[in-house]
Amino acid sequence: AYDIGFGGLDHVLASGEDINVLVLDTEVYSNTGGQSSKSTPAAAIAKFAAAGKKTKKKDLGMIAVSYGYIYVAQIALGADMNQAVKAIHEAESYPGPSLIIAYAPCINHGIKAGMGEASAEQKAAVECGYWCNWRYDPRLLDAGKNPFHLDSREPKGDFRKFLLGEVRYASLQKLFPQEAEALFEKTEKDARARRQSYVRIQKSFDLEMQEHQAAAGQKLRHIHVQLTKEVIVCFYLLLSSFSDSFLLVICKYLACVIQKPQQLLIARL
Repeated sequence: AYDIGFGGLDHVLASGEDINVLVLDTEVYSNTGGQSSKSTPAAAIAKFAAAGKKTKKKDLGMIAVSYGYIYVAQIALGADMNQAVKAIHEAESYPGPSLIIAYAPCINHGIKAGMGEASAEQKAAVECGYWCNWRYDPRLLDAGKNPFHLDSREPKGDFRKFLLGEVRYASLQKLFPQEAEALFEKTEKDARARRQSYVRIQKSFDLEMQEHQAAAGQKLRHIHVQLTKEVIVCFYLLLSSFSDSFLLVICKYLACVIQKPQQLLIARL
């Protein structure tokens, strides 16, 4: 999905057809022996990256989000089962293309606790900020709501401890200790920057929604003032046949029960 199959995946998603795609992100070519991929983060050792990958992980989800009409989510079942189920349900109900990217611990990671602890590894990945869970639903934008939700909380776990809990990272420290330190710092920095970009996206949509709501409110207030002005004019025409003292009493009463902009209109009349 990240490399050889990306062209096909992109073509299918861009078609706009009602199709659901699930990507199991193992961060390597798991089916062909664990070769390095664009999904592989910096510092990870894999085939063709024996001294640790030097470049950061490709953000497949954000590429899909850029189309604007694709439902996209990142999930980690062991970290948040409810979020994963919710994302799958939303993707299935979305009347268009959907993409779910699921973090999938792999035997090539060399999890020191063992593959039996894959769910715990997913949880640790999210808690330290190595992986982020989020959802993008274009339907919410059409409804005037924020379509992007960053479901992962602020990272509190030990990022370095998480890395050293997997052989693909720990072995780099043993084989190339000097290079390992720089690459560990880079992959953590990349993860932090990736999360910050999600935070900015969520806040930017929040601001956009607030501006739309404020503009809509301003428009309604303008319509309200115009309608009130017309009503007042009608009242004036209706009451023009009455004495001046009676009209003055009516205007004073209206001035007490309506808003200030409308009081000015009465004064002008």
